[in-house]
Amino acid sequence: MMQLVDILSGISGLSITGNTDIEISGIAFDSRKVTNGTLFVAMSGTHADGHQYIPSALEKGAVAVMCNTLPLIPDPSVTWIVSPDAVSALGMAAANFYGHPSQKMKVVGVTGTNGKTTTATLLYRLFTALGHTCGLFSTVCNYIGENKSVATHTTPDALQIQSTMAEMVAAGCTHCFMEVSSHAIDQQRIAGISFDGAVFSNLTHDHLDYHKTFAEYRDAKKRFFDQLSPEAFALTNADDKNGMVMLQNCKAKKYTYSARTMADFKVKVIESHFDGMLLSINGKEFWNHFAGNFNAYNLLAVYASAMLLCAESEEVLRVMSLLKPVDGRFEIFRSPVGYFAVVDYAHTPDALKNVLSTINDTRTGDQLVFCVVGAGGDRDKTKRPEMAAEAVKASDRVILTSDNPRSEEPDQIIADMMAGVPAGMLNKVVAITNRKEAIRTACMMAHQGDIILIAGKGHEDYQEIKGIKYHFDDREIVKEIFNATTLN
Repeated sequence: MMQLVDILSGISGLSITGNTDIEISGIAFDSRKVTNGTLFVAMSGTHADGHQYIPSALEKGAVAVMCNTLPLIPDPSVTWIVSPDAVSALGMAAANFYGHPSQKMKVVGVTGTNGKTTTATLLYRLFTALGHTCGLFSTVCNYIGENKSVATHTTPDALQIQSTMAEMVAAGCTHCFMEVSSHAIDQQRIAGISFDGAVFSNLTHDHLDYHKTFAEYRDAKKRFFDQLSPEAFALTNADDKNGMVMLQNCKAKKYTYSARTMADFKVKVIESHFDGMLLSINGKEFWNHFAGNFNAYNLLAVYASAMLLCAESEEVLRVMSLLKPVDGRFEIFRSPVGYFAVVDYAHTPDALKNVLSTINDTRTGDQLVFCVVGAGGDRDKTKRPEMAAEAVKASDRVILTSDNPRSEEPDQIIADMMAGVPAGMLNKVVAITNRKEAIRTACMMAHQGDIILIAGKGHEDYQEIKGIKYHFDDREIVKEIFNATTLN
């Protein structure tokens, strides 16, 4: 319980009608979650306008309503708060209600197109191994200390973030690491969070179904850095052409990391194998269990963040040498007959290019590379032909298949992808809509030493078709096929 006047403290631009000296039992922006004593926040979302649910919220016991516009006849027994930006105000109100939990931990956000999950998760694992109790918000799952929960979004809504952070503080967490998606920044889900640091990985073609243009997508990422305080650190990838853009007008302490140019934190790949790399970071060598240049960047971002959080360099490198890849991120399986299957979340043209580049750079001799890949439905259609183009360019054989078609027809998605295949490379491509059969076919075609990349889903354990999520896990399918091979 908290006084409404305290919940609204520090939120600018409010116009209030009614009594603010009332007790509030909770905050909700979903009318179905309203109970007696709730402050209901009516927001204009991407799919529905919360203002139409104000009557329902009042029936269920809301005693105060925050909204962008008042109803024609506002109930005089209710306290009305008009905000020019109810979305941002929700985050600030939630932070007040839950006692500003982000100010009681070191909070680091990771943004970019690729690498967010790996970087945030490895930071969580690193600082946990260093003896800290940590929290994590990620695409794969969320953690409060050692307690794991399923993640429904890369970055949750503002209310869930603040309530979960409060649980983290109660559990003794001293650090919190979180993925910060462009959607979350644009929708101000991170309003009310005090960040101690922000990390930018890279920016490539993605989410243009939402942002419409690449410039809007880039600017959404940049707003995260624009909002940092002077006490925070801003760490950016100097090798990405948009890396330094993130630091423009940023008030935080600025740092860079790179594999190719002058930077505060530098990495060099000395040796690279499927089972790991020998890296040199700022002149210090260490072996790790990761593969690929893209992971060299991820590990460098982890190391740099740890240094900026005042960890001890030698101990950080020691722990990093023990860390294992995140589920569904370049996860390698060896078949009984000696070929390899790599399951990876790569679902953008650049991510697919990076993973295939790693495979081609690491393989020796005349092994063949097979690529099983699809594209999600109800998402950015412009990247579909680009995905196929990257696949055929760097693979010996490509199988185009289904990947969360959602409301769309899988065959049409595959046709969109086929448009990106040059005429001279059509003989390298086959379309198999059933994803399990596509994986099985690739396994039947592969011989000893060959590598199969199964891209797009990574850690996901479902296929979403016509509004229904069916259980489907690429890793389980691979193991099932390998076990059948063993039995035969």
